[in-house]
Parts: sequence; C-alpha cells; structure tokens
Amino acid sequence: LAVLGLSKGDRCAILSENRVEWAITDLACQCLGVITVPIYPTLPPEQVLQLLTDSGSAVIVASDKKQVAKITNCMTLCPDLQHIVVIDIIESNEYISFDSLIDTPESETVNDKNLDATATSISPDDIATFIYTSGTTGTPKGAMLSHRALLHTGWAARQFVHLGENDIFLSFLPLCHIIERVGGHYLPIMVGAKIFYSEGVFAIKNELAEVRPTVFLCVPRLFESMQEAVLDKVAKAPLKRQRLFNRAIAVGKACVDAEMNGKRPGLISSIQRFVFEKLVYSKLRHRLVGGNARFFVSGGAPLNPSTAIFFESIGLTILEGYGLTEIPVTNVNRPTNHKIGTVGPPLPGIEINIAHDGEILARGPSRMAGYFGRPEATQEAIDSDGWFHTGDIGEVTSEGNLRITDRKKDIIVLANGKNVAPQPIEALLKRSAFISEAVLIGDKHSTIVALIVPSIDRLKAWLKDQDLSPSLLADLSHSSEVKKLIKEEIDRCSKVLADFEKIKRFALITEPFTIEGGELTPTLKVKRKYIAQKYASVIETLVK
Repeated sequence: LAVLGLSKGDRCAILSENRVEWAITDLACQCLGVITVPIYPTLPPEQVLQLLTDSGSAVIVASDKKQVAKITNCMTLCPDLQHIVVIDIIESNEYISFDSLIDTPESETVNDKNLDATATSISPDDIATFIYTSGTTGTPKGAMLSHRALLHTGWAARQFVHLGENDIFLSFLPLCHIIERVGGHYLPIMVGAKIFYSEGVFAIKNELAEVRPTVFLCVPRLFESMQEAVLDKVAKAPLKRQRLFNRAIAVGKACVDAEMNGKRPGLISSIQRFVFEKLVYSKLRHRLVGGNARFFVSGGAPLNPSTAIFFESIGLTILEGYGLTEIPVTNVNRPTNHKIGTVGPPLPGIEINIAHDGEILARGPSRMAGYFGRPEATQEAIDSDGWFHTGDIGEVTSEGNLRITDRKKDIIVLANGKNVAPQPIEALLKRSAFISEAVLIGDKHSTIVALIVPSIDRLKAWLKDQDLSPSLLADLSHSSEVKKLIKEEIDRCSKVLADFEKIKRFALITEPFTIEGGELTPTLKVKRKYIAQKYASVIETLVK
C-alpha cells in the first residue's frame, strides 16, 4: 500500500465480505497511519459511490467481480480515487490484484526500516477509521474513530473475562459493523485467539456446528431464527419426544427464573436439570453450536427476552450489550452476572448518564472524535461536556445495569398527546410464532396501526393443520382466516398494554423485509422512514 503512494492520513476503502484479506488490509493501513473506510458489500453502487466521494478515498480494495462492478465508474466520478485493488483473480489490466500487490518488491523509498518507523510514529489518538452510520435516521455520516477508540473494547473486556489462544471466534457479522470490528477482529487478535470467517447467512448453521466457536457475536435476528428452527423441528417430532423437550425447557426456564431473581433452584428442579442436561441440553447445544460455547454476545438491536431465556435454559448464555458506531460497546452483561432484559453495566472507562428527557448519554476513550466534514452534526451529537447523545431512551436499574426502552426519534406522539414507544410493543408482537416483523405507525394520528410481516412457514403449517388451502397465502390481504389468526395473536400479545398502546388496525405485508429491498440496514435494523414511504398507500387506508 505504501508503494501505491498511501501515507498517513490518506483513506483506503474496503469493499468486501469477511475474509482474511480484509483483516490484512485493515492492519496494514493501521501500521501506515492510513484511515480505513469499510463499506458494506450489500450496498448498491450509488451508495458505494457516495461513501467513496465523501471519504475522499485514494484506494479501494474490493473482493470480487460483483463488488468491482459497483465501482467501474468511480475512477472518473471520484476525483481522489487512484487505484482499485481486487482480491479475487480478475482478467483485467484496469485493476491491481491483491496477490501482485503483496509480491511487489520493496522500492528505494519504502523498506522495512521505513515502515517500522512509520508504525511506531502512530499515536493512539490518531484517526484510524471512518465508519459510516447505517442511515436509519438520514444520510450516512462518517464517524472518525481513533486507534484508542477501536482498542478500548478489547482492553476493557479483558478486565472481567479471560480470553486466550484456546478461544475460537466465528466472524459472521460484517467487519464493517463496529461490534464485529472491535469484538470479533481486534479483540481476538489482542489475545491470540483463532478467527474463522463465515461464508454468510446460508452457511452459518453448518459453520457453527463445525467450527465450534467458544465466542460468537451476532445480532438478535439470527438467535431468534435459531430458536424458531429448533421449535419447528420439535413440532414435527413424535409426541413422546415433544413432551420430553417441552418438559426439559420448562425445567430449564424455571431454574433460570430463580437464578435471575437471586435464588437457587429447588432440589427437585436441580435434579431434573441434571438429568435433562444429559438427555436434552448437551445434545441440543452440540447440534446447534458444536458444544464448545463459553458465551455468545448479542448487539445492534434489542434481544427478545424470551429468546435469551430459551438459550439460557439449555445452557447457552447470550450476553446482551449496547453500543453505537460513534462509541463502540458502552455496556455489556458479564458472563458471571448477567441480567436478561438489560444490556449490563458500563465497560471499564465508560460513563453513562440519563438526560432529563430519558436520553442515554455516553462518554469515554472509545467515543468518536466527530463526524468527518460535518462540524455542525458533530456539535449536535457531542455536547460541551463531552457527552455523546445516543438518541436512545433508557434507564439504569438499581443494580447499575442499563435498560434500553426505545429510540428517541421513534417515539410516536398520538393526536391526543399520548406518547407510545414502539420498539417494546413490536418486540411483544414478535413473540408470536406467526409474526416475523412488526412496524408500528401512528404519529399525529388518533390510534396505533401496524404493518405485519407474517411468518410464511408457520402459516403454511397452520393452514395444513386447519385443513385450509395453501392458496390463501397468495393474497393475504383478502384471507379472512389468516387475518383473524393474526388479530388473535396481536390481541394475545397486547394484554399487558394500555388501551392507547394497543393496535386498532393492521395490514399484512407479503414480502419479507430485506437489505436488498431497502427495508433493512446492513446491520438488519428496520428503516422506519423508508418503510413508511414504501407502504404509504397501505398506511393511509389504515389511519383513515
């Protein structure tokens, strides 16, 4: 990279799936003082161009033909872009191959001695990377993070958990994602652990069983789908096996409930748990994740407590954490003391404060320096006392754990002035086996309405059990049987809600939310603004 003319302060973009070349490129940049600009490989060409232009990247390292196709015109449209490096072999003289770059002989001006001097000259507070926000709240902004900011999570984690060369990390979340970058990339390198790179969502099920990771970082969606897959398989098993499984889960949950309340499970429950560990739990863990797991970490979105309890009941601990692009991992539960429904206490060195309106404020060594080229946005996000305003609403429990309740900008204000926090309600609805996604609408309207994405596989099985035709799935909006089922599920899940929080009307959305469709960010967060625009006509009929 130095031979290409990159030097301290220059930007190098990485447009690639998780792979070892991603790590090599990133570490090479860190040693040169070059600022890396990770770009999600799922982004469309126009967004890739936007990030390349905004960051002023001089070099981009792309993985394959698919990614190269997105940047064919970037050389002419991005004035700063000088070189395109391609990891996979492509027959073209327009690009530099990754292998040939590695094999480039030392030039007179670039040698090991010079490179060593450059590396040792890098300050912990020099900017190491621009990580662009996911765009759920508008135009992506480049958060400038220092070397200190990127390494703080790894340093802090080692204050309360021992990790070493025997640990195995399976890198599944995109390395562009701040959680994976600090927790699944730098942390295992700091402790000398092994990293296996996943080949993606279609391979992860087999990879978990084959790689047998001791630590695994992921977003809630995968854990929830794993739980659903287990329950679906059990539902098809012989009745005797169903009863054994259900009894085992009931015992596990009872023990977890006691432990979460600071009590010891009773003698009978403990004996039953021991028996079920042999008969059910250990076999299930081995089938799901290889049986080697020490703990898993969930972040990026709220984890459904019922999912956390399910995994805990079979002996798999999921530690929920919290952080943002602008201040990576502020809070995380501890392996020896975790509270389901919270994201745990702050990491060492991190301060958390709750503003008068309930907004979570955070500061510490991992906070960004600001948004690249956006001083006004920086001033709006970071106050004069150094607190970063997260935009999330939360509370600190009496035990010092942080509980996230909603996004500040997502709060729905009804026409009567009542405030409704949508995320907890959406999480309640998604506890139904028949509801895959739920998005609440109602700002400035008289009642709450919802867009519901049903679980098609569950609906198929239900239609079969009810001796109803599968053809009803072809037009869900006119299927009175399916709409009645979903209405019953919504009502069942909403019993604990206040009347003004309850859903009065809903519409069924037949297409699942996807990154490609624009409804989800690359980190699998729902884009509320985009969904509201895409389904504006549907929403209009609901709120009339």
